[in-house]
Amino acid sequence: MQLLTQQLIFPEVNEADEEGLLAVGGDLSVARLIIAYNSGIFPWFNEDELILWWSPDPRFVLFPKDLKVSKSMQQFMRNCDYEVTVNKDFKAVITACAKAKRDGQSGTWITNNMIEAYCELHELGLAKSIEVWKQNELIGGLYGVDLNNGVFCGESMFAKESNASKAAFITFIQNSEYKLIDCQVYTSHLESLGAKEISRGAFLEYLD
Repeated sequence: MQLLTQQLIFPEVNEADEEGLLAVGGDLSVARLIIAYNSGIFPWFNEDELILWWSPDPRFVLFPKDLKVSKSMQQFMRNCDYEVTVNKDFKAVITACAKAKRDGQSGTWITNNMIEAYCELHELGLAKSIEVWKQNELIGGLYGVDLNNGVFCGESMFAKESNASKAAFITFIQNSEYKLIDCQVYTSHLESLGAKEISRGAFLEYLD
């Protein structure tokens, strides 16, 4: 594991440890984030920690053609009065993701510095949000990094009402032209929607 300096350089991803931790330190500048995501690396750390940079092997991904939508979810989406939008309020989505309570987590890894950095990526067209509205109230959504090469790197989602984040994810996938959605690390929730593990090497080929 390497300690990063001010230089915009990361070690080779095959130097990551068994859990995928590659490097520590550095900053969340737009230039560094762009290099990281295009190299298959992402930041993930707690509020009271140095920045931790990860490149896990295997990588958890979803191919849009493999998306699974249960019959009950299909029925829910036909009957609900949710409105799904794209890039209508990026900052509101990432802020809501930061505030969302999650099992096994006492704090958030989406720090104020991270919100600022990803909002800047959004202004440059390199990050996007998907919002779910009910009667003009934001009730769910997700955000991630768009590498403009057919890969979308999902970062986080939130829901204030049942199935809101799932509706955002499904609608986004069904209406996108991405070749791959990077889900980063395994979750049973995303596995139920069709995500699966592939090798880090295979994932990097999609980035190229």
